[in-house]
Amino acid sequence: MGRCVVAAAEEILDKEVRVLDCGFVRLVDYMGDDKRIVQAARVSYGGGTKSMRQDAGLIDYLLRNEHTSPFEQVVLTFHAKMPIFVARQWVRHRTARLNEISGRYSVMSDEFYFPAPEDIAEQSEDNKQGRSNESMEPVRANAVRDVIRRVNEFSYNGYEKLLDVKTARELARIVLPVSLYTEWYWQIDLHNLFHFLKLRLNEHAQREIRAYAKVIREMGAKVCPLAFKSFDKHILSALRFSKNEVEGLKRMLRGDQHELKGKERERFEAKIGEM
Repeated sequence: MGRCVVAAAEEILDKEVRVLDCGFVRLVDYMGDDKRIVQAARVSYGGGTKSMRQDAGLIDYLLRNEHTSPFEQVVLTFHAKMPIFVARQWVRHRTARLNEISGRYSVMSDEFYFPAPEDIAEQSEDNKQGRSNESMEPVRANAVRDVIRRVNEFSYNGYEKLLDVKTARELARIVLPVSLYTEWYWQIDLHNLFHFLKLRLNEHAQREIRAYAKVIREMGAKVCPLAFKSFDKHILSALRFSKNEVEGLKRMLRGDQHELKGKERERFEAKIGEM
């Protein structure tokens, strides 16, 4: 089997999709497709590719039963531009390979993430690491935006002054905030991309990184539509239950109370509330 060429992926290859105010994602290259996944899975007994329906069934079986190595045969490379605070969340997925622009070599551009008024919110009362789902009223939101704008301008002015007096770029950059845009080439196999998307498309992930994950998911689905259909069914929209929660489900199916208590009860009922 030669190099895989997917018509839908070729159409979007190297085309920039805007994200946030100054960011973007581009699918730079890909290696493999749905057929490569099934070919890798069937190599143990020499079977070739079968019908589309059989391929879909095999991919579904592999993902459902967590046979992940065939998905590692597909590799995607993206060029992305994002605020530094998004990059620092993103880079925690250490199973990818990346090359990021360096402030030691390059003069950083005057580009900062400036959230829209509807994206300004108070700290959530029940989520210690996130914002409330309700936007601030316009007057307060615009006041917050004004502070962000002035701080960004002050920081970049300081950066330029340091460069003007011949300060080394690697030192001058330390005054720049995490709202500054950075960019990188990011290469990842499909198995690990699914893990990234499972976490970063979740409603508890920060809104800004979810925006990037949505674009990446759409691009990946152009390369491997069958695999992403199975991903949506078995990973993205699936729930994981503990041993006690499974016992609780069994009791409920028999018409009894689940008997879970405290935080365990809260977590369980939150899960079944999504069903």
